[in-house]
Amino acid sequence: MRSLLCFCLLSILCMSSCFNHSSDSEGITTLDSPSGSNSGEPNLFTSAKGEVYLSWIEKTESVSQLYYSKLENDSWQAPQLISEGNNWFVNWADFPSFIAGDDFFAAHWLQKRAEGTYDYDVYISTSKEGKNWTQGFIPHKDGVSAEHGFVSMLPMANQQFFATWLDGRNTKMENEDHATMEHAGAMTLRAGVFDLAGNTINAWELDNRTCDCCQTNAIMSQEGPIVVYRDRSENEIRDIYITRFTNNEWSTPMPVANDFWEIPGCPVNGPSVAISSENVGVIWYTASGNTPKVRLAISNDNGETFDPPINIIEGKTIGRVGITSLGNGHFVASWVETLNDQALIKLGEFDKNGNRIKELTVSETSIERASGFPVITSKDMEVIIAWTSNTENSTVQTAKFKF
Repeated sequence: MRSLLCFCLLSILCMSSCFNHSSDSEGITTLDSPSGSNSGEPNLFTSAKGEVYLSWIEKTESVSQLYYSKLENDSWQAPQLISEGNNWFVNWADFPSFIAGDDFFAAHWLQKRAEGTYDYDVYISTSKEGKNWTQGFIPHKDGVSAEHGFVSMLPMANQQFFATWLDGRNTKMENEDHATMEHAGAMTLRAGVFDLAGNTINAWELDNRTCDCCQTNAIMSQEGPIVVYRDRSENEIRDIYITRFTNNEWSTPMPVANDFWEIPGCPVNGPSVAISSENVGVIWYTASGNTPKVRLAISNDNGETFDPPINIIEGKTIGRVGITSLGNGHFVASWVETLNDQALIKLGEFDKNGNRIKELTVSETSIERASGFPVITSKDMEVIIAWTSNTENSTVQTAKFKF
């Protein structure tokens, strides 16, 4: 009976073209998605207790709704509404986040501020039990109608949390007639620590010139937060940088590797970071040398220095990367690979020296923006992955693989 059920399930999946059933995708288990139709922008988070959460947005003609669900015994629990609004900024690359601390939850979304296409604010809502959420507060206090987004959050002790984001306050200025002028300055990277009521405990500018619309990512080390992002030099070199909170201060931002990728616009392709003990892995996309690449660099000293990066794939990729760590200290990376007119979501296992252990295909996807960014997280030796199906009524899909 079990064999018959498995055969039927695989047949259904094949007919719906959800998965690429090649030999390297064996062992992937699909998880029934808790999302409804017209859903997307998924994100995943694993708490310190090992609890896995999925968040996503569902859209109607006039309202956007942010939901989350907890994974229990390979089943997503009933969706819980965090917030909704009719003036949200919903973007394929700048998606909400959700975190779970020891005794609280926090989530963020983006809300339009003015008539400008990219004038929007970050809103963060908190909850102690995951059901009654606060109205939300704005972590940046500049009051400027500009772009604020690409947020990464981390839970901390004492019902506090860390957040970092790209901040466009310096990209706008007023002239003598008090008219707002765009492109006055550079995008900045900022961060802060907040309590559940939205009070600012600490605030920092981490970098005064960054790429405009690449995702940030952050992880918590034993010393404090580590943030990775795409920098932007005066000469339009847009390589991946890292800054770490050590000895109660932020380190001077440094490149994870010197790709020297010169590009006059934002590639909308941010890095991802994971940690296992003192080993830090960073994955990113670059097209330096006019060749698209996904690269992985590993540090054995908490991100202070990195070994030379390895190229996971060259030539046939659009990036959209992710990384997480396994219980054995290995890293699992995700990326999107292109093959003729197809796009494939890939997973790869790497040891702490960057040696490739295993690689598999999770699903077919699309190179279109509507397919968004696949996201991954882990629990011991299992990796959970979520992505957006590119159909007429897009939905969030989820699966897991045990390494």
